[in-house]
Amino acid sequence: MNYHRYYPVDVVNGVGTRCTLFVAGCVHQCRGCYNKSTWSLDSGLPFTQELEDLIIKDLQDPEIRRQGLSLSGGDPLHPQNVPAILKLVKRVKTECDNKDIWLWTGYKLAELTVTQQAVLPYIDVLIDGKFIQELADPKLLWRGSSNQIVHQLHKK
Repeated sequence: MNYHRYYPVDVVNGVGTRCTLFVAGCVHQCRGCYNKSTWSLDSGLPFTQELEDLIIKDLQDPEIRRQGLSLSGGDPLHPQNVPAILKLVKRVKTECDNKDIWLWTGYKLAELTVTQQAVLPYIDVLIDGKFIQELADPKLLWRGSSNQIVHQLHKK
């Protein structure tokens, strides 16, 4: 898996102060996407064990109380990203006490493959659906267009 950006401190992509990772690779390629540079799987930088360890360390940092991890892109549930995403979310839930995980995907919840669904037990909030420019609304919370749904999968 490749990634484009990692923000160790982010207050925009989910509730509270968070760590946010933008991954590479998206099959949806929505018209009007603000992150077109992330569409190619080959773009960005390799997601390394060192970066994974840094994310865990940042989430555990007592100096900056982070609520959790946000995963966006690109698409974290791109089939080629799922193995690395699954490994990361399992580590967060095992090693980072009481941190929530938010994930944005262009796939709809009902159309996820069995492999993609393996990530869901570790995700607290899933925002699903392609961005549709005609349904864009800047007043929406956590989503760009009104067709996208914020699913609260697990309560803390």
